[in-house]
Amino acid sequence: MAVRASPDAKKRAVRPPRPPTPARVIKLLDSAYGTLPWRPHGDPLAELVLTLLSQHTSDHNSGRAFIRLLDAFPDWQSLLDADAKLIERAIEPGGLAPTKAPRLQAMLREVWNRRDGSFDLAFLAELPRDEARDWLCSLPGVGPKTAACVLLFALGVPALPVDVHVHRVAKRLGLVPENANAEKACELLEPKLKPEQVYPFHIQLIKHGRRTCSAQRPKCDICPLRRACPSAQT
Repeated sequence: MAVRASPDAKKRAVRPPRPPTPARVIKLLDSAYGTLPWRPHGDPLAELVLTLLSQHTSDHNSGRAFIRLLDAFPDWQSLLDADAKLIERAIEPGGLAPTKAPRLQAMLREVWNRRDGSFDLAFLAELPRDEARDWLCSLPGVGPKTAACVLLFALGVPALPVDVHVHRVAKRLGLVPENANAEKACELLEPKLKPEQVYPFHIQLIKHGRRTCSAQRPKCDICPLRRACPSAQT
């Protein structure tokens, strides 16, 4: 006589796995996509300008806008003193130029005033991470993601930028609640990461979100995280 499984046993049988640890995620994605060394470039103001230009546009378009901006203005002082229309013309490929041009000048002016006639932001690397992030977030047009990009990519401070890809993949992996916004996701994820894990975690989740774990029709059948991902099981 066959023995039927109880309803509770059936539920246990299909229960999705527990969320993977960040270390496990990094290891699996490193194997899938390769690794990149963390090499901060040391120019925080350039990173700040580039990240401001990247808001609400693609990396390709913001990169074009940034290059055109550098070609049009020889230094940050000339950009600060320029007519806003000239800045708009330079950054037009990045989109929203009428909004970004005055915002860019306002940000530069605030840095200049606070730093007593200097654009040097290297001092931020010496501050505690949260204090440095708060200083940047108090600038016009700068939010937590922009601040984290400056700290991580320019100054080597392990602050986690949470963009749409990091946010989406982290939720699907169960690392943050489904209703957590990007800022809350950052608050929850950063304590789970060792300083040396922040950069690879950020980079690999972006790669994974672009190549495999897309917003629509994610490729779960070929996903390197499928056995560890609760969403892939459901």
